[in-house]
Amino acid sequence: MTPSSSSSSFDFGENPKSCNRKGNLVSTSPCDLRVHVHGMVFKLNREFVVAKSAKLAILLKERQHDQKRGISLPDILGDIKTFKLVASFFYGCEPNLSASNVIPLASVAYYLEMTEAHSPNNLLNKTLAFFEQKVLPSWNESIKALRTSEDVLKQASLIGLIDACLDSLTKKALADPQLLGGPILNKIKDEISGNNKNGQSWVSRRRLFVHDCQSEDLNTLPLCLYELIMLAMIESGVRSEYIAGSLFRYAKKWAFTESGEKGVSMYVKMVPQREVIEVVQRLLPDTRSLIPCKFLTEMLQAAISLQASSDCTNGFELRIGKQLDEATVEDLLMPSQSYVREMQYDTECVRRILKNFYGNYPSKEDPSKLITVAVLMDEFLVEVAGDTDMQKDTFISLAEMSVAASNGTGRNSDGIYRAIDTYLEKHGYLTESERDEVCRMLDINNMSAEARKHAAKNERLPLRVVVQVLFVEQLQLRNVIANEMQDLGERWGREEEKVVVGGREEEEEKKGKEVRIEMEEMDGRMMELEEECCRMRREIEMGGRCPALKKEKGSLWKQMKRKLGCTSSRHDNGCHVKKKRNMHPGDDGGSSL
Repeated sequence: MTPSSSSSSFDFGENPKSCNRKGNLVSTSPCDLRVHVHGMVFKLNREFVVAKSAKLAILLKERQHDQKRGISLPDILGDIKTFKLVASFFYGCEPNLSASNVIPLASVAYYLEMTEAHSPNNLLNKTLAFFEQKVLPSWNESIKALRTSEDVLKQASLIGLIDACLDSLTKKALADPQLLGGPILNKIKDEISGNNKNGQSWVSRRRLFVHDCQSEDLNTLPLCLYELIMLAMIESGVRSEYIAGSLFRYAKKWAFTESGEKGVSMYVKMVPQREVIEVVQRLLPDTRSLIPCKFLTEMLQAAISLQASSDCTNGFELRIGKQLDEATVEDLLMPSQSYVREMQYDTECVRRILKNFYGNYPSKEDPSKLITVAVLMDEFLVEVAGDTDMQKDTFISLAEMSVAASNGTGRNSDGIYRAIDTYLEKHGYLTESERDEVCRMLDINNMSAEARKHAAKNERLPLRVVVQVLFVEQLQLRNVIANEMQDLGERWGREEEKVVVGGREEEEEKKGKEVRIEMEEMDGRMMELEEECCRMRREIEMGGRCPALKKEKGSLWKQMKRKLGCTSSRHDNGCHVKKKRNMHPGDDGGSSL
């Protein structure tokens, strides 16, 4: 029966079968008292009520001159079902106590002052005894009892039932943390590493426990109670990895989806998802690596989507930043949730995470993590460069961020070059000056030889950058020639010493002449290369691309190789200066640029 209206009533005098366990002839008892509870009228026997409830006895005594209207209990806690059990107890019916009803019954009995001082063997004492003997010793029963306490939470707290449950559960979790469900990261590490021994041990323990105990899940508790028990466990020293695992599962259950599982407390479903994610963030331990970056970014995205407080989002960003070296590019590719879809990914969030990483990086920490993050930022930049909605200034800002991450790590600029090339490919509408601005962060001197060869033939790059690439190649080639000349001079000197000893003046003089001729030829090729680069520079200074130069740009590198006497094959795009083997015994016949 439900309290559908104030006219609804329940007459215990008409329901003797439900209340005669002790042989009481309830049907002959007059129902001379009307008690209003949550919109329903209960017709009860005044004598039975007064015998059990001190509160109702006092109210009836105060209103003995106006008893026709009955008694209203507007501030009574609990639902109609609970009060029916209490009313049955007035008639001598022993309630069927269980973990699902003991806290509501105890709370109503406390409110109605159904104590031993008023009447022996009263309801409050019976419920408290059952709670202490049958509920508190059991993990499962304690959680079941807590799950039914949301409607009487204030009263149950006054009695001490909530604190007793929290204390009992905390002690059990200290003795066996697996009751919380197990740490997240341990399970993932076992799966990734393929460690059969550890993995089998973890799974076996978990399955054995579930088989024996069928443990109740803390994640089914109302948020207010879940927060209380997590705080109690944190203060008591329950291991952080188990706390973090439970918190993540709670967030995934109640904040990541629109509704919870069937059969759990309706109270939890009524709590806004934003409140769930904010509570989880507050309780989450700060210890690094308790939860993988993948799951931290999931919770961060949920917080942003639910418009959680800035403290909440900042907290997740800080945790991700502290373990950014463990993240992958996929972890950082968080969809932009801005109303104005200027870009596909939330790059500003990644910028803040990177700032947190450097802000919390210990000075004595292993520098390998800096290199790992630098590689990660390069890969992230390459990935987001393909976003056709990304504005030029945004990309430049991200490129600066990536360059800053690589400073001091000894890495080359190939990652930045790949990102720039990808961005120019996806944004072909950019003008020459805009493309030149995009390439501003590219350090050509720090590019690998392979990347420079690609850049020299890349028609997407502005002409200024191509010329710079050729100049750098010129300098690199000049260094190679200088080294070769020094090496040849040293070998020539050694050969002259051998000539004096061996008496082979004519043969060595011939070899020395060949060396001088080859050096003069290479010097001539270098001059041709310099003249070609100067011509291209003059074209730029005259105000832009010459049509003829633009047409020949794709074959420019081939022309340079021909002038330098280089050869290449389909499978080797490197430049190899031809040398005579008899001049360099033991050499491999070429020097790759």
